[in-house]
Amino acid sequence: MKKMLAAAVSRVLSRVARKPASSVLVASCNYSNDATFEIKKCDLYQLEEGPPVTTVLTREDGLKYYRMMQTIRRMELKADQLYKQKFIRGFCHLCDGQEACCVGLEAGINPTDHVITSYRAHGLCYVRGLSVGAILAELTGRRGGCAKGKGGSMHMYAKNFYGGNGIVGAQGPLGAGVALACKYKGKKEVCLTLYGDGAANQGQIFEAYNMAALWKLPCIFVCENNLYGMGTSAERAAASTDYYKRGHFIPGLRVDGMDVLCVREAMRFAADYCRSEKGPIVMELQTYRYHGHSMSDPGVSYRTRQEIQNVRSKSDPIMLLKDRMVNSKLATVEEFKEIDVEVRKEIDDAAHFATTDPEPPLEELGHHIYCNNPPFEVRGASQWIKFKSLS
Repeated sequence: MKKMLAAAVSRVLSRVARKPASSVLVASCNYSNDATFEIKKCDLYQLEEGPPVTTVLTREDGLKYYRMMQTIRRMELKADQLYKQKFIRGFCHLCDGQEACCVGLEAGINPTDHVITSYRAHGLCYVRGLSVGAILAELTGRRGGCAKGKGGSMHMYAKNFYGGNGIVGAQGPLGAGVALACKYKGKKEVCLTLYGDGAANQGQIFEAYNMAALWKLPCIFVCENNLYGMGTSAERAAASTDYYKRGHFIPGLRVDGMDVLCVREAMRFAADYCRSEKGPIVMELQTYRYHGHSMSDPGVSYRTRQEIQNVRSKSDPIMLLKDRMVNSKLATVEEFKEIDVEVRKEIDDAAHFATTDPEPPLEELGHHIYCNNPPFEVRGASQWIKFKSLS
């Protein structure tokens, strides 16, 4: 049994673990404005052509992606610390290791496009425009949180971002519904519907596939395959781990989710596909989470610390981008150090706000239940306690 598990882990790691070296096709001088890189070819399903295998990265975009990924990494590590200090209670699912997914996806769409995801939502909240302070304050249940301290880790929202959904797979049909609204309004917008490899086995995901295909909805179903569900490997939980083929009658592509440039190009391809009214598409991002499934999961009972370290040393998304930019003279090591210092300060300031901002007052518990409704009474924990709803 141990030999079988070791072989499975080896196969899984071979998909994401690789050395950070990449080919620079355009020679660069002291400070290049851009460089062209080779990226990994995507696996395709029912598609004659896929995303390009080379892409141009500008110095400006590269520094922006690095800062965003480093901010998400530090924010998640700070959330880990605040949870252990009991400032954060309840559920908390961290996405460190998966930064290339959220940053690359956002880089490939427009701000007017739409995103919905599962409970591992903090990184997407940030790239969709929420501040670190608003995210951490929501985690600690404070008034300055993005949902005024009443949503917590699994229920965060931003403009054109619909959560943070706690029920496994429930965002699938909701995302198809958002895509239906996009088609109905005729604005050439798309909806990204994200779910994990565990949720990929949920029946409602397949029902959403069916309706999206029938109505040719501009929905991009994105499976973040971080190789492990809640306490077990994907290979032990799924009869087929080719998640990009799961749509059956929907085209799909499998993407290196540890490379922000690969994710960006794949996202641009998928978005263009949906905007051209061809219907939905399935995208599998092969990625890896460094923390356990949630803060209650140590993450090392079903995988080894050595396995995690191997991925960190060979396929870390922040390291990969940094090495590319330094080797192609798009930036210097000193610049990245300066960004790291600035990010640490931003995170520390946000954490201070998240631990000192007041909690929402008791009388506001009934607020924001419905929008644009006349006030009405909301029963509290007992029938003798009443709150008044306000929009």
